[in-house]
Amino acid sequence: MKAEIITVGTEILLGDIVNTNSQYLAKELASLGIDVYYQSSVGDNENRLLQSFKESLKRSDIVITTGGLGPTNDDITKEVACKYFDKELELHKPSWDKIEFFFNKLGIEITENNKKQAYFPKDSIILQNKNGTAPGVVLEKNEKIIIVLPGPPKEMKSMFENEVKPYLQKLTDSVLVSKTLRAFGIGESTLEDKIIDLIQNQTNPTIAPYVGDMEVRLRVMAKAKTEKEGQELIEPVVKNIKDRVGQYIYAEGDTSIEEVVSKMLVEKNMTIATAESCTGGLVSATLINYPGISSVFMEGCVTYSNEAKIMRLGVKEETLEKYGAVSEETAREMAEGIARNFDTNIGLSTTGVAGPEGGTKEKPVGLVYVGIYINGKTTVKKYAFNGDRQGIRLRATKNLLNDLRVQLLEL
Repeated sequence: MKAEIITVGTEILLGDIVNTNSQYLAKELASLGIDVYYQSSVGDNENRLLQSFKESLKRSDIVITTGGLGPTNDDITKEVACKYFDKELELHKPSWDKIEFFFNKLGIEITENNKKQAYFPKDSIILQNKNGTAPGVVLEKNEKIIIVLPGPPKEMKSMFENEVKPYLQKLTDSVLVSKTLRAFGIGESTLEDKIIDLIQNQTNPTIAPYVGDMEVRLRVMAKAKTEKEGQELIEPVVKNIKDRVGQYIYAEGDTSIEEVVSKMLVEKNMTIATAESCTGGLVSATLINYPGISSVFMEGCVTYSNEAKIMRLGVKEETLEKYGAVSEETAREMAEGIARNFDTNIGLSTTGVAGPEGGTKEKPVGLVYVGIYINGKTTVKKYAFNGDRQGIRLRATKNLLNDLRVQLLEL
């Protein structure tokens, strides 16, 4: 079974809103074993939307739309879908009663155009909207289906989960089961090279590498009759991948590297303090996003100036004079100093040139040193990052946390 997604609204074409609905629907349809080969966006224009329905339903069994279900004249999705199927609209009294109740409860005057949202073909399946006034609708004719959903994501997601998903599950005899492996510290091409034979010989499951936010993700997906059967197909492939590149894989699913590191710190009861220069507090801010980190996170210092490094961390003045603020030696003393001052198991440090100015031939923009002190042992790593100021700060933060993750695994 093949489906297409059409998002309706001129505001999408103008870039006034971000189209997250298509992403959500594509994932949900994939999990149901329904293939999505095309997605499109159409403005609030009857002729263009009607043409989109004609083209889409030539090549697909189902079209799912979002948007254009409001009370105004430019909300035309339902009406155009009915025109395509040659279906007459009539007032659906139960839907109108709910709309009236909704407005009366809020003390808002109902205008005549609100009635537009309660008109549906007699033989349609009406989808309840638990978070708004506009019901959705399923239209069927000649083994073709149009499912019309509201545009606001909160309304659309609830309607899909509660109304559309059970309907679609009855139409398909397979599911797609997937697992995403998240890797850090290895490039996409290098990772692919290490598992290239698995990718070239794939059938079911399939393996797809793609670049995420400063990381690489591997999606392993299997088509099966049941979720259990799909998981059984996936697990041997996942194990094979981990046997080859497991040192780079930090998590599965939607977990971020900061969540993984923070959880490790809490579970190991390792107290931590941070001393940051070029990252300007980004490391500590990232860590404290994790609930419960307060049990181990003791202090975060932004020691941007040389004076602050000396006074707050005990960095030696001669170290700064001889090697400079951006150096392995300074990063080492910063990490050790913050841990010593706050009596923590771990001390982290960052110092570098974030740009866009301030770089030299010896110390160019993007040069960053990160230090990790753990229970008497200190390591410092040198990085050379590309990007703008914010990008360099983010890369320094992510790489430092990954370096800490690797060291924590060895404890």
